[in-house]
Amino acid sequence: MNPSDHPNAPGAVLWTPRPDQIEPTRLAAYMHWLAAERGLHFDNYQDLWSWSVDALEPFWQSIWDFFEVQADGACDPVLGVSTMPGAQWYPNARLNYAEHIFRSATDERPALIARSEDTGTHEVSWAQLQRDTGALAAQLRQLGVGPGDRVASYLPNRPETVVAFLACASLGAIWSSCAPDMGATVVLDRFRQIEPKVLLAVDSYRYNGKTHDRRGLVEELLLGLPTVRHVIHVAGPVCRAASHKPPAWRDRLSWSEAISADAELRFDRLPFEHPLWIVYSSGTTGLPKAIVHSQGGIVLTHLKTMALQHDLRPGDRLLFLGGTGWIVWNLQIGALLTGTSIVLYDGNPAWPDTTALWRFIDEQRVTLFGCGAAYLINCMKDGLRPRDLVPLQHLRAINATGSPLPIDAYQWVYDAVKSDLWLASISGGTDIASGFVACAPILPVNAGEIQCRELGVAAYAFNDAGAPVIDEVGELVVTKPMPSMPIYFWGDPENRRYLESYFEMYPGGNGKPAVWRHGDWIRFTPRGTSVIYGRSDSTINRHGIRMGTAEIYRVVEELPEVRDSLVVDLEYLGRPSFMPLFVVLAPGVVLDEALKTRIAQQIRSKASARHVPNEIYQVAEIPRTLTGKKMEVPVRKLLLGAAPEKVASADAMANPNSIGFFLRLAETMKTSGTT
Repeated sequence: MNPSDHPNAPGAVLWTPRPDQIEPTRLAAYMHWLAAERGLHFDNYQDLWSWSVDALEPFWQSIWDFFEVQADGACDPVLGVSTMPGAQWYPNARLNYAEHIFRSATDERPALIARSEDTGTHEVSWAQLQRDTGALAAQLRQLGVGPGDRVASYLPNRPETVVAFLACASLGAIWSSCAPDMGATVVLDRFRQIEPKVLLAVDSYRYNGKTHDRRGLVEELLLGLPTVRHVIHVAGPVCRAASHKPPAWRDRLSWSEAISADAELRFDRLPFEHPLWIVYSSGTTGLPKAIVHSQGGIVLTHLKTMALQHDLRPGDRLLFLGGTGWIVWNLQIGALLTGTSIVLYDGNPAWPDTTALWRFIDEQRVTLFGCGAAYLINCMKDGLRPRDLVPLQHLRAINATGSPLPIDAYQWVYDAVKSDLWLASISGGTDIASGFVACAPILPVNAGEIQCRELGVAAYAFNDAGAPVIDEVGELVVTKPMPSMPIYFWGDPENRRYLESYFEMYPGGNGKPAVWRHGDWIRFTPRGTSVIYGRSDSTINRHGIRMGTAEIYRVVEELPEVRDSLVVDLEYLGRPSFMPLFVVLAPGVVLDEALKTRIAQQIRSKASARHVPNEIYQVAEIPRTLTGKKMEVPVRKLLLGAAPEKVASADAMANPNSIGFFLRLAETMKTSGTT
């Protein structure tokens, strides 16, 4: 046997779609349509992708026409401005995201299937979803909400959240969401920037069998958000209990009151680049960046991504694990554009036991299951064999994202879940609300590799000289514009933060175009597959949830004992995440177990439980540059095994002696096999 044929070898073919599996796909239908309507014939996916980036405007117009996008105005030009940054898509067209959602409405199947730990499972029909969305949109108008106003959500993954988002989209209000497991500091860092007019908030939620009261935290949010004029209260388990009264939030309107009056659902057609939502970067270098995506850009991109790349069809059911503060929540709502029913799973997938989610997937006839790679890895380590529990006969595909999926997890899926299954590792980001490299249903699955670049995405690996390379690890870049690239950052009128975020490394000029740098290490193989090797910057991307180091610093350094801190995530090359936190303590303070516990509790309560470090170390100093910046990336590279002389120059440091501790730790980790 050739070593590459072994199922655990990198690149080994684990699954190949049969012709009878390829023909019903939306991608196959699109390729047939291109041949019939455009005279374009492609023998394989790679040729189709090459055309999609070489002929960018004809490609995106073909997506518009194939999916029969509904709009006023003209489709010409596709690109009013074709260069990055500042590309302008469909400047003469007007449309509405919610209108495209509800054109898929049918009474033959549910729009939503919702499950939570405290209410069980229930279905929401398309008719009910449309009725409630129309009622809430009318209520928002009565509250003075109009196009461009911001509506903030502090709700879990439940039907009310979907209704509220679609109501905002229908009238042109701008949606923004944080999950209720996020602490007040993190939420206020986001919502203060956008000055919302309305806040939707839950009083409590249930996770892992425990009720988490959020009434006091919402009070804290309202104190920090003076622009909020009205609060729409969605009752959680605390206020559904007969012994509790509704919270005394200012200008409170209950959910039942907000949707009480029937009203026709109207769709205001808006400019293609009218803002749809504001999502947030991780906050690595300060406040999180408030990223604004357009109505038209998301409609066009999610039609392409959800239908062609993920092969969602009318009648399918999608369950994507993730809270309302992760971009996969936005992506799963986009599945409604394809006529797919979405399954909202609110709670711990391992409650009341580790088999609960797999039994639920089978019970609800889920066809595509999405999750963070960490979930599959945990199931593997727990020794689960879902195929021995339930038949999973409807499950056609699994998507894994958030971090690289190691080869042994690929093998576990085919051995322990289902042998005839399309396993797709995907990688994209909050920045584009979709994928750079993802999946296609007509391609084989190779162990440890992502199947392909997404159509219309000119993604490459650049070496240190800024040249594209194949079979070498380089910076993930995009050389041509995409409709779902941010239209701007909120509160960044001169685009300074926007340019620094994506175009600082490759700004263009002297005859060279500007190039988008995403911040991932990637390698493209000669056959078009790819492997992600982790972040090339200091963003924490742990268990599928992105968070910036600055957000952790803010909460850790609130403790009087902590004078300074530094955190890095050592997830790399498919290894599990290991996140150490380094702290400089006040004079005379020693890092004992009690203080470690206090620090962990501070992070858990004010940031996120997912970002509690694996280990905490006391250091004398945090390495800093001459300009005072914490040297996160050099420390991370050093602990991952890079040569010291390649990651940190004493001449560029304000305190060169501080690096000594990290040199010794790196050697210890290398000796112990951690790196």
